[in-house]
Amino acid sequence: MPVTRFIWPVAILLLCTGAARAAEPFAERVAPCLACHGEKGASENEGVPSLGGQQAPYVLIQLFMFRENQRASPFKKDDQMIEIMTEMAKAFTDDDLRTFSDFIAKLPAPKPVEDATDAARIAKGQALAHQHRCNFCHNTDFSGRETVPRIAAQREDFIVKSLREYKSNTRKGYEATMADVMTGLQDTDILDLAYYIARFR
Repeated sequence: MPVTRFIWPVAILLLCTGAARAAEPFAERVAPCLACHGEKGASENEGVPSLGGQQAPYVLIQLFMFRENQRASPFKKDDQMIEIMTEMAKAFTDDDLRTFSDFIAKLPAPKPVEDATDAARIAKGQALAHQHRCNFCHNTDFSGRETVPRIAAQREDFIVKSLREYKSNTRKGYEATMADVMTGLQDTDILDLAYYIARFR
């Protein structure tokens, strides 16, 4: 199901309920998160990342940035995901940030894409990951650590989108490492890296 068809009903729900959601039980508050990102940690929605097994400190920082409207960018004025997440997080307290990030970190990690893999693309993606030290910052198993995200078995389309945004300097982060890494990468490299990481076992 295309992301725009699925997410806008959730966005409307969030916009209508606003800060009143803060008084709801946690299970009800987290339900919209799971509806978009997957109840079992793996997203089935185009352009929406899987969050299962994500590093809690990384999630906390991302939620904080959404709450403070720091993920918005003048280069991405119509990014629906940023609008939705900013609206959802704006009523979060600091305790909420910790509760949600801890919960997300305990969801099961997503499973890699299962298909007839292209061995040549896997080899190229693996070589690029080593060359650009993806397996250093994100760990050898791409599970991430502390404020560095888990990327193993992430949605391929989301990886491509994120890397392209780092490449074009339109994705706002809290440090410049990724922008530096992306300097020497071509779009074909981005596609092969995403292919490899989405299928990493």
